Amino acid sequence: MGDRGGAKDEVPATEGVDFETAIAQCGFGLFNIFVLFSAVTCLSAMVFSASSLSYVMPSAECDLDLTLFQKGMINAVTYAGMILSAVPWGFVADTLGRRIVLVVGGWLDGFVMLCVALSQSTIQLMICKFFDGLIICGPFAVVVSYLAEFHGKKHRPFIMLFVGLATCLAGMILPFLAYFLLPVELDYKVGFMEFRTWNIFLGICAVPTLMSGFLHMFLPESPKFLMAQGNYAEGLKVLQRVYQVNKRKSRDSYPVKSLTDETPERSTDMEGSSGPTSLEERFQKAKKKFLEGARQIKPMFRTPYLGVSIQVYCLHFCQITCVNSVRLWLPQFFATMHVMAAQGFNDTSMCAVVRHNTLSLTMNKEQKILECQLHHEPENYLDNIKVSAIGLAGFLIIFPLLRIRFVALHILKVFLFVCIFLVGGLYFCKNSMLTMLVAAIYLTLMGICATTIISMVVVIFPTLMRTMVLLMIMSFGRIGSVFGNIVFPICMHLDCVAPFLWLCTLMT
Repeated sequence: MGDRGGAKDEVPATEGVDFETAIAQCGFGLFNIFVLFSAVTCLSAMVFSASSLSYVMPSAECDLDLTLFQKGMINAVTYAGMILSAVPWGFVADTLGRRIVLVVGGWLDGFVMLCVALSQSTIQLMICKFFDGLIICGPFAVVVSYLAEFHGKKHRPFIMLFVGLATCLAGMILPFLAYFLLPVELDYKVGFMEFRTWNIFLGICAVPTLMSGFLHMFLPESPKFLMAQGNYAEGLKVLQRVYQVNKRKSRDSYPVKSLTDETPERSTDMEGSSGPTSLEERFQKAKKKFLEGARQIKPMFRTPYLGVSIQVYCLHFCQITCVNSVRLWLPQFFATMHVMAAQGFNDTSMCAVVRHNTLSLTMNKEQKILECQLHHEPENYLDNIKVSAIGLAGFLIIFPLLRIRFVALHILKVFLFVCIFLVGGLYFCKNSMLTMLVAAIYLTLMGICATTIISMVVVIFPTLMRTMVLLMIMSFGRIGSVFGNIVFPICMHLDCVAPFLWLCTLMT
């Protein structure tokens, strides 16, 4: 099942080799498959964390008596937690290692997600979701590096493709789970606490992050991280283990007997020391790297990078603001459309849906109970499944084309131009089918645009600036998510055209 490699791949047993040569000797096999499977649980946890509440909102609004603004705040608090924890988690990962972040972060986030499921009030739900975002940001940021550091040059280019595919699949599993579970009416009390179907749904959403913490307990620390810390002996043991599982041979037959790090910055970081570093030394080293990274912000505010930096940050901010404003409110809109259709409304356009949501607060108790019962119909979630399926198909078709230079150079401009008309076209959608098609195409194209922006950064900015630029891009995107989910419901209260006019303005 794994790559067995011929004699031509062997290296002299006594020769000290670098990481790329050493990892190439391990091939690709069962160990890599287990690492990839473990990563899927972590990536799914991130998707579930960011999107699960948008599916329970139509049901939870009845039990918690949520306003439109409160719904937006609940969607936004997760991203607020991510903004605050991005830098500290990176510091911990560079000091203590990748594995401990994945294990501890997975278990901690699982505990917090269970607290989310136990929530009995709006304030409790918002506080728990804030801590959910605070914690899940760490494992999600580390898992991509962890994957890359267990694969050689041959397989590493496919890591981002795998990450995108796993994220799309997780985004498709979530509405399926909502379709089968949320229509089931459950309501029981344990002491002073009352649990309904949406509480159970959120509890099940904790499974991926708990699995991630559990599975990564059986995996070793990244060998590249160990080598970077000067712990070559432990790094060699990890590579021997990978070799043993992949090749199904003894560890002693691993052809590499010693490791070396040819990267100049590694050899001088600890004043020439090649032995394992203590926790204090690692802390000082990580602190030094953090300060050096912070200094890399300065060139962003000088020519020739000032103009490009502003364009990239503003573009990503506007992109993610628009994407998450639409994506996180779609389940609410679809649920409202099906409720209106079931109640015999002739007009189920997006404008009518927005007005219906703003007027729902004025309904009497009997009308509210009837609407809440209709929110539990399975058909409410079918359109969300279709949107996810179209997104997955679009990703599989378009993402490989990005390797073509001509496509990569022009796809961003073309897709962004098309998306202006798509997001504006949502206002003119007259039924759920048309809304589903327009929204699905819009979200798919915008997702590809966001990936393209990140890929462009790697090309445009020099190596020493990339980490800080990527961190800034992700932060601006999350700020956009918070901003969008606060402003969007405010626009809904103003007029039915206001949200779409606002989105079109951001897109242009």
